[in-house]
Amino acid sequence: MGYDRARFLGDVDEDLICPICCGVLEEPVQAPNCEHAFCNTCVSQGSSWQQTCPVDGSVVTVPHLRPIPRIMRNMLSKLQITCDNAVAGCNAILRLDNLMAHLLNCEHSPKCPVACKHGCGLEMSNGELPNHNCIEHLHSMVQQQETHITELEKTSAEQKFQLEEQQRDIQLLKAYVHALHNDKPKLRPENSEIIQWVNSLHPEGMPSGEDGSSSPGPTQPPVPKTSAENGCSVSSPTS
Repeated sequence: MGYDRARFLGDVDEDLICPICCGVLEEPVQAPNCEHAFCNTCVSQGSSWQQTCPVDGSVVTVPHLRPIPRIMRNMLSKLQITCDNAVAGCNAILRLDNLMAHLLNCEHSPKCPVACKHGCGLEMSNGELPNHNCIEHLHSMVQQQETHITELEKTSAEQKFQLEEQQRDIQLLKAYVHALHNDKPKLRPENSEIIQWVNSLHPEGMPSGEDGSSSPGPTQPPVPKTSAENGCSVSSPTS
């Protein structure tokens, strides 16, 4: 459908009027034979006009339509038109080729975001503003914040528990390594490096075992084996 002719200032050339809807051409296309121009939407609804030109009766098929000449595009672009939101209070009068850019930022558009001036400062569209209630909005915001705080507290408690578990595992591991060190002071060099690494760990940086269980506690010093257990023969005392 074309633009309402009443929205334009001054007279509009008849060549710029769609013969199907009788409005000013919107997204115009041209028939190749008779060269009459139509709105693209009007031509797409071919069942309403039987795909024949209403001016001279020639056949008009959609696949053969083409863009209008440049001179017609320039004539359309220079037309002065009122804003779509004139009923809502917009007094802008602009060129037709600038209309779409204006509508994107028109403060009178139902979809244009505006800030509430009654206290809460919430941005919303003009269409939502009449039904907006600041108190209900602020109450909803408080509830959302309380829910978020509760979730953060729960997460913090879980992380604190995990940290305590890790610290307990670290203490057990240190005690275990310390016991090994005291029992076997002449450890191999690589084992000495392991002990130094464990002693340098911070509690918060040491994870628990791979299976999530705590490390084993200190072991008892090994009991020395007897000579018989070592496979040594013991001679009987002579009388």
